[in-house]
Amino acid sequence: MIVSNSWVPFDFGPSAMVPLLLGTFAVCFGLISMVVKEWLFLSDTLVAMLFGVLTGPAGFGAVDASKLVDVPSFTLELTRLIIGIQVMAAGITLPKKYLLKELKSLLMLLGPVMTWMWLMSAVVIMLVFRLGFIESLIIASCIAPTDPVLANSIVRGKFAEAKVPQHVRNIISAESGANDGLGYPYLYLALYLLKFSTGEALTRWFAVVVIWQIALSIVLGALIGWGARILLRFARKKEWIDHDSFFSFAISLTLLTLGIVSFVGSDDILACFVAGNSFTWDDWFREETVESHFQDVLDTLFNFTFFIYLGNIIPWSTLSGNGGLLTTGRLITSSVLILLFRRLPATLAVARMTPALETFREAIFAGWFGPIGVGAVFYAMVAQKELEDRVFDGMRVKEYLLPIVLSLVIGSVIVHGITIPLYHIVSAVPSASVAVTRFLSRTPSESSSNFRFPFGPRAISISTSHPRITAISNGARRRESALGVVSSSCPVSTESTLLETGLGNNASSSSSSGSRGPENLPNYGSISRRNI
Repeated sequence: MIVSNSWVPFDFGPSAMVPLLLGTFAVCFGLISMVVKEWLFLSDTLVAMLFGVLTGPAGFGAVDASKLVDVPSFTLELTRLIIGIQVMAAGITLPKKYLLKELKSLLMLLGPVMTWMWLMSAVVIMLVFRLGFIESLIIASCIAPTDPVLANSIVRGKFAEAKVPQHVRNIISAESGANDGLGYPYLYLALYLLKFSTGEALTRWFAVVVIWQIALSIVLGALIGWGARILLRFARKKEWIDHDSFFSFAISLTLLTLGIVSFVGSDDILACFVAGNSFTWDDWFREETVESHFQDVLDTLFNFTFFIYLGNIIPWSTLSGNGGLLTTGRLITSSVLILLFRRLPATLAVARMTPALETFREAIFAGWFGPIGVGAVFYAMVAQKELEDRVFDGMRVKEYLLPIVLSLVIGSVIVHGITIPLYHIVSAVPSASVAVTRFLSRTPSESSSNFRFPFGPRAISISTSHPRITAISNGARRRESALGVVSSSCPVSTESTLLETGLGNNASSSSSSGSRGPENLPNYGSISRRNI
């Protein structure tokens, strides 16, 4: 704490405002998190990003992150850490030997589907912004992977557990974890094609990217995960490791994997996913930590921090248009087209060849929920760093890269964040309409054997199919009709009849002679009461 010389020693600097805003959001959101996520079905990442926008330069201006850190380098390392933790978690939570059992499904999603996502996005960007095809491929490679952070919010929670089968949730988690590390081949293929001749570009791409980055990272990840599992089992058997260290071991393994694989210049993100799955290949660690929520808590704090930070650093002045082709209308158009056609058509096309997607509805769900988020920002930072080479001077891709990627991230967070609430609203409207229509059209004389009075604090459901009850009701209607009291088609007549004959719950035991109270009627097993 720095003591001020002023009369009122308030500190409005970043050292006070940053923890104040993060703490305020975490506490306030935590108090109503069940309402937001389980009642309103809103994504916590959407709420966090909106909070970052409101408290940032575009809102109240409480904190401007661009004045506190070097945005490109800080964003690159922050996204690397968050993605590493998330893909490690995705690998750990998968069932026993999942990558081997669902290899065909993963190959279809990581091969044809991801390639389609890359090419289709590039075509849209090329047509909307009039960029070259190779330049468009660079931008499209950033948004080709699906985001593990946003995917995690889709496959967990009340809606997912009630509506989404477990095998669909598993394949979405596995794909989002694996393809975040597979963005490098698409990005560097486009960069090399711009930087070198075609032959040299392909040679470098195969040797540096495919062999050194992808293949080596898979081997390293498998070895790190296998070795960590053996050592942890041994330490647990010897009782060398305490409870806290055991449950936080996955986080420590993430940092170790990121460090080792980055040191050798390979794909650390893909290695983290492979290490996580290799680490829990026999399901031992996953079953031991199934009741532990330490990693979930840490993931939540990291995700809150990043999306608040993202909302703070969004360059709204650039997204609002600069007078050229980079206009708000074109950004919205490209976002809509890419979200609609980037993933869904390809997933539907290969659905029959993907065993993990058993029905057409599951293919639609998996095809729609391919969010763009932290992974896209990470690859955009990697691409921006590579584009600093003088070879790329004068190319419009340097100017268009971040605005296009960030607009797609914003669109995906909003659209995928409100998809589930919209689903509930749309599905509720037909159900409510049908229920009201059926109720208004029903009368006691209809063929339906059950009639229910939906008024008052409690409703009475009465079956009128038994001949004794039918005779009593018909006789009462004839008497009421003769007296001109009420029409036989009015629901009130049925209610008064049942009360008169002692079938109603409020019937008096001292009814007129000849009528029997409910205790004297035979038990037909057809009278019930329930709450509305």
